[in-house]
Amino acid sequence: MKRRHFEFFFVLVMIAFCSVVFFTGLPFKWKALCITFYGVIILSTVLALWLENRPAQNTLLWTYILVLLPVFGYIFYVYSGQLVVKGELFKSKRMSDRRLFEALRKKQRPLDLSKLNDHQRIFAGYLERVTLTDQNRNTKTKILRNGEETFQEIKQRLMAAKDYIHLEYYRFRNDRLGQELVEILTEKVSEGVEVRLMYDAVGSYSLSGADRKKMLEAGIKVQPFLPIKPVWFNQRFNFRNHRKIIVIDGKIGFIGGLNVGVEYLGEDDKIGFWCDTHVVLEGEAVQTLHAVFLLDWKYVCGEKLFADERYMKPVPAAGDGHVHVVATGPETRDMSDHYFALITSATKSIWIATPYFIPNQAIQTALRVAARKGIQVRLIVPDTNDGFLTQYATQSYFPELLRAGIEIYSYQKGFLHKKVIIVDGDLASIGTANVDMRSFQLNFEVNLFLTGTESIQDLAAQFEEDLMESRRIRPVEFYKRGMAVKWKESFAKLFSGVL
Repeated sequence: MKRRHFEFFFVLVMIAFCSVVFFTGLPFKWKALCITFYGVIILSTVLALWLENRPAQNTLLWTYILVLLPVFGYIFYVYSGQLVVKGELFKSKRMSDRRLFEALRKKQRPLDLSKLNDHQRIFAGYLERVTLTDQNRNTKTKILRNGEETFQEIKQRLMAAKDYIHLEYYRFRNDRLGQELVEILTEKVSEGVEVRLMYDAVGSYSLSGADRKKMLEAGIKVQPFLPIKPVWFNQRFNFRNHRKIIVIDGKIGFIGGLNVGVEYLGEDDKIGFWCDTHVVLEGEAVQTLHAVFLLDWKYVCGEKLFADERYMKPVPAAGDGHVHVVATGPETRDMSDHYFALITSATKSIWIATPYFIPNQAIQTALRVAARKGIQVRLIVPDTNDGFLTQYATQSYFPELLRAGIEIYSYQKGFLHKKVIIVDGDLASIGTANVDMRSFQLNFEVNLFLTGTESIQDLAAQFEEDLMESRRIRPVEFYKRGMAVKWKESFAKLFSGVL
């Protein structure tokens, strides 16, 4: 808190100095003094940035921003550039999360990984060692494709709820789909079912106070995640909850890429068809997924639901492989580490579908090396993205990937939003995390890592169907793109460290 007060003070001082220099007729010596003090603030900030030992390209980017953009560069850095602030802002959450997950581990019996093949065992062992959660075997998973199938399943499961319903979404709109879900939730409350809804304050900015009041009056307990406060120097707004979770009676769980809004049903004319993937799971892994929700709920409102045994009771289900729920965020290890470990475990193939492909250097290298070793590497991204910077920043990585022999496909049917990685046809990741720096460093995310389940074959079949709706980007064709496009890519790549 003291640090943020100093930063706020520095901004006011810098504005005052700039006003003296540009908008007053004071003698030159006073203007020179203001310029000197301004330089001292920027220099000390740059030195502190260098001491963080970030990747060189990120350090240079923020140095240029601080030096070349008077005042605004410093404000931008305060809000978006200080990753070190994560440890201060989310210290209490990190400690609370660790205590609960350690308690869960003590209740679970270690799984025998000896029957897995070599690369499955290595990756599963890695996750066991570095995450706070455990593998689950007594879990059934079912892949849901696109919005219509997903929300049909969600509505059916919600209407069958008997005890409680917990929902957590990045984006929850009060459109036709959102209203349908709220009507179901309201009906369940009237039947005595507890309903809690948590939404991200930025992702669900269109959800008005009147919408929230209506849900509260209906008996739905509603909480925003990290609401935007009027204090302008509050830095929490840059860290968002990107998770999509539903837990019903501790028996059923949903996770994947779909938020609540009619665009996810393909009903937005500007976006068109929406290609996405979700998962419904039953069994012991639901308990871990529920723990993620309960900890987030405690963080936003202080209610300790996990003290009640009925919220934390595992309900086993017959499964055919291993399922591992892994939550990441500003308070934990980056998802990029898990993606890197998954990619480097490959021996035959790596298939990736993601709407935003802005990888760090480690993942770039892992993919290039895999392709040069003869491993099949396929990447599907949307033909048209929903932002200028993300569109051209993604394209800026194509040349080196194409040179390494990686197959890149541009999805043509609509907007591809799924986040799926499939390795060797028997390992997979599906969840909320994109292959970009925001998902790696700033967002709260949650993924399922699947080992040897039948669901992996469903994901692979859907991936191949998506390939049929995609155009392969050929090196010769891509290299003929115009100079204007190359300039856009180069410009957008400068911001890849903060996208």
